[in-house]
Amino acid sequence: MLNAANNLQNSLMKSNFARIFKKSAHALSTKQNPVFLEPLQPANLTEQKDKYMPEQLNYDFKDGQVIEFLHRVEPFTRLTTDELAALAKLMTRCKFEVGETVFSEGDHSSEAFIIEAGKLSFEKLSHVVRYFAAGEMCGKSAMINEQPRSGTARAVEPTTALVINRKAMEDEACFPPRIYGKICMEFARLMTNASSEEEAMYREMDVLLVQDGGCAPGYNPVTAFITEYLEHDKRRVFVCNEGFISLVKGRTEDFRRLVYGMALYQQLERIPGVIFSPPLREARGADFRTERYKEFMKKEIQEKAVKTIMERKVKVLIGIGGNGTFAGINALSKMLPKEVQVFFIPVTIDSDVYGTECIGQHTGVEIGAEKIRCYMADARTHHRCYIIELMGAAGGYHALHSCLGAGAHLAVLPSLVYEPKRVAEALKHRNSTVIVVAEGYKSEERKQKASPLNAAEYFYEELKAAGLQTQQRVICEGFSRDIRGAKPNNMDITLAQRMARKLSELVRIGQSRVMPAVLAEKEYAIFFDDIRTDNSVDSGLAHLANRLGV
Repeated sequence: MLNAANNLQNSLMKSNFARIFKKSAHALSTKQNPVFLEPLQPANLTEQKDKYMPEQLNYDFKDGQVIEFLHRVEPFTRLTTDELAALAKLMTRCKFEVGETVFSEGDHSSEAFIIEAGKLSFEKLSHVVRYFAAGEMCGKSAMINEQPRSGTARAVEPTTALVINRKAMEDEACFPPRIYGKICMEFARLMTNASSEEEAMYREMDVLLVQDGGCAPGYNPVTAFITEYLEHDKRRVFVCNEGFISLVKGRTEDFRRLVYGMALYQQLERIPGVIFSPPLREARGADFRTERYKEFMKKEIQEKAVKTIMERKVKVLIGIGGNGTFAGINALSKMLPKEVQVFFIPVTIDSDVYGTECIGQHTGVEIGAEKIRCYMADARTHHRCYIIELMGAAGGYHALHSCLGAGAHLAVLPSLVYEPKRVAEALKHRNSTVIVVAEGYKSEERKQKASPLNAAEYFYEELKAAGLQTQQRVICEGFSRDIRGAKPNNMDITLAQRMARKLSELVRIGQSRVMPAVLAEKEYAIFFDDIRTDNSVDSGLAHLANRLGV
């Protein structure tokens, strides 16, 4: 047994089983016979009652049927009858009514639940990802680590379960270390098998998603919808765990497998890195991305990404993000053989991709406008002038439309010219004002001057230099990044679904180097060579946002 343990050590030291492995190897080296103890009530089971309050049932650990039942449960199948009897003494039997919570996502606890009768559901982000029936162990991860619960378990039928506490098993005074070592080794064996399957699964990645750039509402929904439509077409979908950086590193742990169907997920969930994607349909943020990776502009770095794509036998590459992500994906598309289909989907709050609505722009404007309304109410109450910086690196779409929607008094955009003296004069006799400045306003000028000021502060300095005199208290507010983490609204979720569906059609007919687009309720595609990322705003709309008359 020790030889087997030594052979496993190298492959397990970097996994969650490293701690368990060391304990099990030590335990197996001690020649102890099973010690039969009185039934133990785990110390923190009382604490857990406050959380799930199960009904405790009479339990005879000497019952031969219990031993026979445990013998069929992973990871106890290789224990002897005496060893199972010692294990059974640590357990309690509990009953859960329909709808009763067994444990909640984020809980810290050390119990696992071996179902004798009934059924439990396991939910992540309010989505059921699998069910546990009789003979299965729910909460198995609590047996091997102290991480928070990754989901919520509930009874969907009247359920009885045997409850085993990891801390009781670790207590050498209560449970023979040799038996605990065998259980740990069985966990290690199961983990090793799963790791082998993981390596095999990632050798050929059929469809690979790459997300990069700044976060925006809609990254997660479009990821879920792409998985749904392509999986329906019998394609296998993978995603880079950290954008272009993962693509450059190219290690197995840099990728994840996305699964939409529950039946398929239940077949694959034992393999590390398999993600059930339906919960992403309405989720905030971007679960698979990194900050902007400027090094990716270098050709030698891009060549490493191409090497990964070819070695992993990727057939379809899909970039998801804004103008920077498009630049990276477009560069790769010119370096890859034509057999690899390459696509791009725009997710950007500032709508900086021309010719289409962009996922995230609708939520961004909605949240931006609401923030402006709050500043306007405060400005009226306290006679203030707020100069607010919002998104808008080049065109200023987000700043402009947020200003329009909320009724702010002026939108200062990167693409237009303003006379600070006229603005200062307009503010002279006002008692409340809100001015919205796009983050890209005079960005090159600020960079050349090495100015530490943000766009709002810089515009304020221009007003002061132009002779600003006002009774209002002037307050500058920097760029508010919380907009990036807003919950995507229905418009962006619908747009994500439409673009994912259009992309699946383009994949099916063999297209490449195109972007699905939606504009004026029409769906079409734009070739990479025709994509523009300078999306300037309409000057007429900018005039509409000028309520100061300057």
